[in-house]
Amino acid sequence: MIKYIFITGGVVSSVGKGVSAAAIGKLLKERGFSVSIQKLDPYINVDPGTMSPYQHGEVFVLDDGSETDLDLGHYERFIDTSLNAVCNVTTGQIYSEVISQERRGDFLGGTIQVVPHITNEIKRCIGLVPHTTKAEIIIVEVGGTVGDIESLPFLEALRQMRSDVGRENTMYVHVTWLPRIGATGELKTKPTQHSVRELRSIGIQPDVIIARSDYVIDKNLCDKIALFCDVDARAVIPLTTCSILYEIPLILEQEGLGGIILDRLGLKQRQRPDWLDLERLIAIERSARPNVRIALVGKYVELQDAYMSVREALRHAALAVGVEVEILWLHSAELEKGKGWKKLESAHGVIVPGGFGSRGIEGKIAAARFARQEKVPYLGLCLGMHVMVIEFGRHVLGSESVNSTEFDRNTPHPVIDLLPEQVSVSEKGGTMRLGLYPCQLVPGTLAKKAYHKSLVEERHRHRFEFKNSYLEIMGEHGMVFSGLSPDGRLVEIVEISDHPFMLGCQFHPEFLSRPNKPHPLFRAFLERVAVKAKVLTQAVPNEVTEAAE
Repeated sequence: MIKYIFITGGVVSSVGKGVSAAAIGKLLKERGFSVSIQKLDPYINVDPGTMSPYQHGEVFVLDDGSETDLDLGHYERFIDTSLNAVCNVTTGQIYSEVISQERRGDFLGGTIQVVPHITNEIKRCIGLVPHTTKAEIIIVEVGGTVGDIESLPFLEALRQMRSDVGRENTMYVHVTWLPRIGATGELKTKPTQHSVRELRSIGIQPDVIIARSDYVIDKNLCDKIALFCDVDARAVIPLTTCSILYEIPLILEQEGLGGIILDRLGLKQRQRPDWLDLERLIAIERSARPNVRIALVGKYVELQDAYMSVREALRHAALAVGVEVEILWLHSAELEKGKGWKKLESAHGVIVPGGFGSRGIEGKIAAARFARQEKVPYLGLCLGMHVMVIEFGRHVLGSESVNSTEFDRNTPHPVIDLLPEQVSVSEKGGTMRLGLYPCQLVPGTLAKKAYHKSLVEERHRHRFEFKNSYLEIMGEHGMVFSGLSPDGRLVEIVEISDHPFMLGCQFHPEFLSRPNKPHPLFRAFLERVAVKAKVLTQAVPNEVTEAAE
């Protein structure tokens, strides 16, 4: 029988439900179970693909092209499993499906209501996860906070699941926040008590409470929460904010959460958890390592969650290379005003991540020009590849009018142009070139040396591509087209031949990076950065990929 763990949040949003869900998945996977994780998002958007990064942070793209919540990035990085479209469900998707059914006459003229029609659709979507992923344990996180109006249908569906699949197959975990009163230095449990009372009024009694705080939570507070919230004392798990994200599974393991879950769901451990790799990574993270500075030139740097996967991919590569990355967050629009240049000039490497729209583009182009002229290692991701091509095109053609038709529809030199299949597309949501596509690598290039293989698959999210009519002239002046679609129609990776490391890729390699398996392009980039910073004299052997090769 499939087992379900439902995770809710209380007191405040952004309390850490996503990371808690991912860490619980890791606990169970280490015990030999196949796990999948689903996020239920209460917003009415169909998906976050059309939402501003300022509103929602990063849009995380899956293999199948689904545009999802950034928490799915946490899930994949912790449990090292590729998820699919059914793992992110929104209110918009639920209502859209139910309304479509009503229009077709599926309800035989009945009145459509939140209960049972909306809740039935939510439960149907939850039920799709084990069928499509073949997982034995499904972890379901509900976005938002208990008490939010928009979360109520999801919580009601979770309550009903207990009857549908059996109490012995369902478990409820509530993640809450303990605020600290500055005047007295006390941590307060009352908001947690009210949050649990609200949850119980809906009909859900939590089996476990994960109590989050920036300060150490003593046993007396845990006992108090257990008493007033009717939870076993050992099932109140203190989780103090830690500086190392990947340490959270170890903290939960030390608190005995893995055993509590198995006992509650009637499961027997299949294998002894092996934490050696994770402990080794954490030991490296805590060790003193030489510092390198990476300028991340973006459009949404005020909200760093907009670049969550880029930040984590840098962290993974840094652990493998043996350096510590200091990210210099530079707003590209500020560079256009002459601000931030001292920071950029102090950087050992430059990353220009993805984005959309013309705001701040000239600042990104200027950053690419600086990296090319000063021989500073550069990694361009999607839009970062586009601005690299635009900058090089202006250099080659001697004209500032070189551009992308995304930013200037009338440019006489559209080195980046709309994909032909995108010309007739009018709807914005879910219509880009999305998901996993193959890329053939050219021997002797930086890309081929980084990957140690000839064919790779990467996740895409874009409408614009390199215009092939500029292949010849750009190639004559030193641009190397090191990655192509297998049919040779699309340019996927570009490099500059007389540069130590200047590489742009049309895809988003950050989405496939893992703590114990850093993405090859990020690793290769950081190795060159470390050489530039004079903390590394040569590339570090990549034991995993070289052994496979």
